[in-house]
Amino acid sequence: MLLLPTEIIEVNQKKIDQINETIKAIYRLIIYSRYHLDDDLLDTYLEGIHDLKELLSIKNAQMEAQNDEEAVEYLENLKTTLDFVIEEIIDKNNFGNEIQLFQLLRLISPETNKIHPNSYRKSNVQIGAHICPEPNLIPSLVSEMLYRMEKIKIPIVKAIYLHHELIRIHPFLDGNGRVTRIAKNWLLMFNLYPPIFINDANEKKLYINTLSNSFKELEKNPLKWNKHTEEFFEQELDRLLINSNLLLEKIDEIGKNRERIKNNQ
Repeated sequence: MLLLPTEIIEVNQKKIDQINETIKAIYRLIIYSRYHLDDDLLDTYLEGIHDLKELLSIKNAQMEAQNDEEAVEYLENLKTTLDFVIEEIIDKNNFGNEIQLFQLLRLISPETNKIHPNSYRKSNVQIGAHICPEPNLIPSLVSEMLYRMEKIKIPIVKAIYLHHELIRIHPFLDGNGRVTRIAKNWLLMFNLYPPIFINDANEKKLYINTLSNSFKELEKNPLKWNKHTEEFFEQELDRLLINSNLLLEKIDEIGKNRERIKNNQ
């Protein structure tokens, strides 16, 4: 398997600019408004985890859990992992090495880590039509991916690249999606962007289909930027843009409620 060359990535700069302007608007509220607090932002991030509970019910078993019990366990692991990421960010640690990958696996997918503690998968796997790299190739591919990421200057693009390539490598026996999404969100949050999650089963299906088409095209033309890979990057930008706007609306409303309460006293 050849990794996607970072120099051929084509991104929608207009959407990135829109996201950046929205994020700036959020921080202007928090910094300059008398009615907004920095806690509002963190509380909103953590509340987003609880919004996933309905998506993880038995009705939407294809998301991450097969039943309510697994859904509860998944949410607990997710909160623990996000708390860990927040502490790392406070300590000025961004995501960027293999040790952190294993730290995330132990927290978000402890059942997988028990099978092969602190090691990559030892068997071949296939995602749909995509045959993942053989186990002996995983260490070098992960190292190369992390090295290539350092060349990407735009944090959002770096996070999306990580997501795309780590899923394609599929380094673990299970839990790859969970580890990848948390690692991506670590990169985003370190650079002051909100975390993003799949919102519903339909979006999950679209996400899987787009990745599958991208992987298929890259198997045929590994060094060529293609419409399916571009589509995945676009969808991730859309998710972040939507999330950023929703975050701005929620933070703004929290401040307005405080202002109304104060004015009515």
